[in-house]
Amino acid sequence: MPLSVGTKAPDFTLPTKTTGGPRQITLSDNFGKRNTVLAFFPMAFTSTCTTEMRSVSSDLAAYAQMNAVVYGISGDNPFAQEAWARKECIAVTLLSDYEHQVARMYDAVYDTFLPQIGLGMGGVPKRATYVIDRAGVIQYIDCNADARVVPDFNKVKAKLAELK
Repeated sequence: MPLSVGTKAPDFTLPTKTTGGPRQITLSDNFGKRNTVLAFFPMAFTSTCTTEMRSVSSDLAAYAQMNAVVYGISGDNPFAQEAWARKECIAVTLLSDYEHQVARMYDAVYDTFLPQIGLGMGGVPKRATYVIDRAGVIQYIDCNADARVVPDFNKVKAKLAELK
């Protein structure tokens, strides 16, 4: 069943790779403290995903001022995410949903990704953005069927401004 605004966000724990080593990030650790933006994206090292994560990275201070943390989530392994982040100057905390379990929980997966160019991979995360408030409730969803369409982060910021 698809998630909707007003429902409790499914909790999860995913790995990230930092300069200090691997870490586990649990969504509910933010509950009661700050808002959370989950930005699912299909794959590291692709042009649209790079553009999206660079743009969000350049605006992290604005998100922090709105009492929000941003996580980028893809099915790439944490070591590939770290290499991509270094190469492209991406500062967003990237979480590895290697088995696509979280993307499935959030109903943010393609049945078949890019079959027109021969990839046809199932379970790849859609380009989807969720704003979750401090209480752990989903307040905003933008889920795109077209992987080339970047979410409107001005709408994300507007929702966060309401929650501040």
